[in-house]
Amino acid sequence: MFRTPSGRRAILGLAVAVALTTSVAACGSESGSTGSGTTPTTSASADTSLAEKVPADIKAAGKLVIGTDSTYAPSEFLDADGKTVIGFDVDLFNAVAQKLGLTAEWQSAKFDSIIPGVNSKKYGAGVSSFTINKDRLKEVTMVSYFSAGTQWAAKAGATIDPDNACGKKIAVQTSTVQADDIAARSKKCTDGGKAKITVDQYQAQSDATNAVVTGKDDAMLADSPVCAYAVKQTNGQLALLGSIYDSAPYGYVLPKDQADTMAVAVQGALKALIADGTYKTILAKWGVDAGGITDPAVNPTV
Repeated sequence: MFRTPSGRRAILGLAVAVALTTSVAACGSESGSTGSGTTPTTSASADTSLAEKVPADIKAAGKLVIGTDSTYAPSEFLDADGKTVIGFDVDLFNAVAQKLGLTAEWQSAKFDSIIPGVNSKKYGAGVSSFTINKDRLKEVTMVSYFSAGTQWAAKAGATIDPDNACGKKIAVQTSTVQADDIAARSKKCTDGGKAKITVDQYQAQSDATNAVVTGKDDAMLADSPVCAYAVKQTNGQLALLGSIYDSAPYGYVLPKDQADTMAVAVQGALKALIADGTYKTILAKWGVDAGGITDPAVNPTV
């Protein structure tokens, strides 16, 4: 799901197991859990020239503490142990860190607490499918690494029209661009003399997904990779609605004062991973190839 200036998503690894055995969908772990961990080693190795761009204090520590909302499969979610954070975001940034001679320490957090955590230096970076937008760029430095849009999903066989959802109950994760999207759609309904859209907002995307699976809500909208993964994990209970729209880049979140230092190093690491094929391999592993980019940028114009 796109996250807005302020996000996203009961343990994914465990919830997926539940989904496969009880047909209850889930997209991640409980937001705000304290799970942390690493993913399998990639082919990335340290690049001395890039490592030299890393600020001295970070280089001395040898690691970056990463804030992430681990309820957003397949981007970032908890493995079956309920502790280890996995996903394509995790694999990719672990590879970035390795290129810079660093390790990444993943800490689960509520989505809307991550940017404040980066600003307060609680986290060295935020990696959690953050959509790059003007409001965020006023607060932090961002490095683009992926592209995603918004997608709708509903129970299989539903005939809901995303462009005419007046009177329906729609699930969305709080503090996301989708929350703003559905609020605007509801206003359009009422301005036109139609019934409002009842918007149910959830702290965890997994709860939003479950609300649709159980019939509490009629449909949901989230980032396109997340909706596609949810449909796959629910074994045919959910289906995608309409087309992907409003595609925009995801960005790594770094402190505002690191635009000319750490951000440049991260950008360089991404370019190296794209060039050596590691980037493509990681996206293919998670089935998100369609969102791949070729030109990572620091604070891109949006």
